[in-house]
Amino acid sequence: MEASQLNWLSASDAARAIRDGAITSEQLVEACLARIREAEPQVQAWHYLDPEHALAQARALDEQHREGRPAGALHGVPMGIKDIIDTRDMPTEDGTVLHAGRTPARDANVVAMLRAAGAVIMGKTVTTECAYYHPGKTRNPHNPEHTPGGSSSGSAAAVAAGMVPLARGRPTNGAGIRPASFCGVYGFKPTHGLIPRYGILRLSRALDHVGLFSRSIEDLALLAEQLVGHDERDSDTRPRARVPFTATAAQEPPMPPLLAFVKGPVWDRAAEETREAYAELVEELGDRVTQIELPESAAAALDWHRTIMEAEMAANLEAEWERGRDRLSEPLRSLMERGREIRALDYQKALARITLLNEGFGEIFERFDAIVTPPAAGSAPKGLGSTGDPAFCTLWTLLGTPAVTAPLMKGANGLPLGVQLVGPRHGDARLLRTARWLVNRLED
Repeated sequence: MEASQLNWLSASDAARAIRDGAITSEQLVEACLARIREAEPQVQAWHYLDPEHALAQARALDEQHREGRPAGALHGVPMGIKDIIDTRDMPTEDGTVLHAGRTPARDANVVAMLRAAGAVIMGKTVTTECAYYHPGKTRNPHNPEHTPGGSSSGSAAAVAAGMVPLARGRPTNGAGIRPASFCGVYGFKPTHGLIPRYGILRLSRALDHVGLFSRSIEDLALLAEQLVGHDERDSDTRPRARVPFTATAAQEPPMPPLLAFVKGPVWDRAAEETREAYAELVEELGDRVTQIELPESAAAALDWHRTIMEAEMAANLEAEWERGRDRLSEPLRSLMERGREIRALDYQKALARITLLNEGFGEIFERFDAIVTPPAAGSAPKGLGSTGDPAFCTLWTLLGTPAVTAPLMKGANGLPLGVQLVGPRHGDARLLRTARWLVNRLED
């Protein structure tokens, strides 16, 4: 591959090439920076980028390689970090003027893990305001008149535009899956609590996940494998054996997976292009997919999610409310006003529903390897005043189940239309294996 095209390498291929001495990290980072210079004026994926700092990291990693020192699985591979994730050497401003100039004293746990694995932290990608709905400056790489989604808009767009092979986000209500679908990349929301969240802007302990973006299933597995762990500062994580994401995702399933096609409680919001595309998908999969109806309680999940999210966001952003509510966007200010009025009884009842809902889905996951369902109402909407409707991801975020979206279809306007797979809690590696099977099945 020509040096000018190295930015399109997958993370897995790039790591192998660096390890084998075929390329250097500096060459890869230079190619990514060249692509950023070319595409950034239109896409606007980056909130903070210091090219010299990125190159300095790459040169230091190349020197380690020449000295024969141990190298991590992501040695020399550049990646983008959403601007709600703390970085000790770069600002983390959370998409709000209230945090302008904020530079943390230490890395978030996941950033420290990435550095330990040898990743080059390229810069900070654009987020919506406090990772909520108010859009940032980023445009969809496929058509700048359309939204890239949110809140991880810059992360998804940077990967889709070939600026970096990997990026990190943090979904609370579809903020990873939806922009991945809109931008035509792979997005992965692991099981709630699988990856520690210390050092990431906290909106909702019950709903915050860590999101991953890449251009292949193999890369999602490689990245996830570096990040799973226990952190006593995140009480939703647990000590656990290392999950063999890469090996499991690369395996052939012991038998072709069985999928459950779920329209979900908001199917009435699905665009015609989505209805037609999923009808064709079901027909293509034949006897490997069965359409099922969800329990009646699934319809109430959106209200329970809203109660939890609004109450917890109002509490977690209390300092911002007291310090500068007049400088918050109207959508965020309205959410916090509603959250401050939620009764403790209603909040606790909504929290209790999460466990009951998961028990109800146990029977489905005993029969099926995964659920297949849309990640969004359709392809990326035109206009930049909204990041799109997150409702197709709300149920799965509330449940804390792993979800992955693959760029396997296109909408009527030619923009990407993702296919979302949802698996049982802690079935993350097997879900990636199922997703890989589906990609191979549809691309053959």
